[in-house]
Amino acid sequence: MKGLSLPWFSITVAITAAVGMLLAGANLWLSIAVLILWLATLWLATPEPPMPAPVQDEGSVSRQTMIELVEPFSVPVLMLDDQRIVAANAAAREALGPHIIGQDARVALRHPEAITLLDKPNGSAVVRGLTGSRSIWHVSRVSIDERFSVIELVNRTVEADISRSHTDFVANASHELRTPLSSIIGYIETLSDPDAKVDAVTAARFHNTVLREAKRLQSLVEDLMSLSRIEAEKHELPRERIDLGQLAASIGGEVCATVGDTRLQVAADSAVVIGDRQQLDQVIRNLIDNALKYGDHKTPVAVGVSVVGNEAVLKVTDHGDGIHPDHIPYLTRRFYRTDPGRSRAAGGTGLGLAIVKHIVERHRGKLDIVSRLGEGTSVTVRVALAAALAPRVS
Repeated sequence: MKGLSLPWFSITVAITAAVGMLLAGANLWLSIAVLILWLATLWLATPEPPMPAPVQDEGSVSRQTMIELVEPFSVPVLMLDDQRIVAANAAAREALGPHIIGQDARVALRHPEAITLLDKPNGSAVVRGLTGSRSIWHVSRVSIDERFSVIELVNRTVEADISRSHTDFVANASHELRTPLSSIIGYIETLSDPDAKVDAVTAARFHNTVLREAKRLQSLVEDLMSLSRIEAEKHELPRERIDLGQLAASIGGEVCATVGDTRLQVAADSAVVIGDRQQLDQVIRNLIDNALKYGDHKTPVAVGVSVVGNEAVLKVTDHGDGIHPDHIPYLTRRFYRTDPGRSRAAGGTGLGLAIVKHIVERHRGKLDIVSRLGEGTSVTVRVALAAALAPRVS
C-alpha cells in the first residue's frame, strides 16, 4: 500500500463493467482479467501526495528575511547574529570587503570607537579612519531582538571634504581680498593726513599704487564671481555650436591689437564644438594671459587649434622658465601660486587655471599641463567635436 485514499468511484465503475461483461455472455476469465488490468491501471495512475515542507526554525526564517531586506540599501548595512556578521549588503561588501560575512564584527570593523557600539544594544558614533586615514563614517547600531541587530554605516567623508574646502576657500579669499584693501587703505590714509606733508611726486606714486591695487581687487572679485557662476552651471551641458578655431583666432587678433604684444602667434583650424561661447572665450583668454605674463618676453607664445580624431585640441605654449614638476598637480587649485610675489606683481589673482579647469569639466573635456624647467609650459584643452556628440545633442 502507498498509504493513499483509493479511487472508490473508479473501482466501482470497473467492477460494474466486469459484471456487465459476464451478463452479456463474455468469458469469466476474460472478465476477471479485464477487471484486474483496469484496477492495476487505476492504482499506478494515482498520484503520490506532496511531501510535507521541512520545518524551519524561527531563527533561519528570520535570517533569510533580513538578508533580503538589507541588500537593496544604498548605504552599507550589516546584520549581526549576536556579534557575528551573518549578512552584508553590496555597499558594505564594497566598503569593508566580501570576507566580512561570517566574521566576528569586532574583527571586521577593527576600530575602537566602532567596536564600542557592539557592547550597546543601540547607539551611534562618528568613526574616523574606518576605511582609510581620511575617511569619516557615522556608524549606528539598532537591536531587532535579543539575538539580531543591524549596523548602518553612512560615509561622511565627502561632506567633510566639501566643508573643509569651503572653509579653506573663504580663508584664502579673505586673505587675498585683505591684501589689496590694506594697501589701498594705508596709502589713502597717508594721502588724507594733513600732517604727512607728501610731495607731488610721492603723491602721484601713491595714487598709482592705489589704482593698481584697486584694479587688482576688481579683478579678484570678478574672478570669484565668475568661478561661482561656473560652479553653479557645472551640471548643465552647453548647447551652442561654436567654431573653436575661429574663436581663438578672433581673440588672438584682439589681444594683439589692444595689448600691442606681437609675440602672439595663432594657427587655428576650424573645429566646431558644442559649448558655452562666453566660457570658452574665458578659457582662451586666461591661457593666453598666463602665457604672456610668465613666458619669456623675447620668445613667441603659440596658440593652436587642431582636430585630432573626434576632438578639438586647443594648445597654448610659452617658452618661459617653466614650472617645477612638484607644482603641476596643484596648479588648478584656487589661489595656488608657484611664485606668489611674481604672480601678484604681474596682476594675477591665482584663480585663472581654477576657472579653466571648471569650464573644461563642464564641457566634459580634458585639461593637460606639461612644463619643463628652462624650456616653457604647454597647456592643452581637449573637447569633443560637435559631430561626435550629434546623437546626444537635441
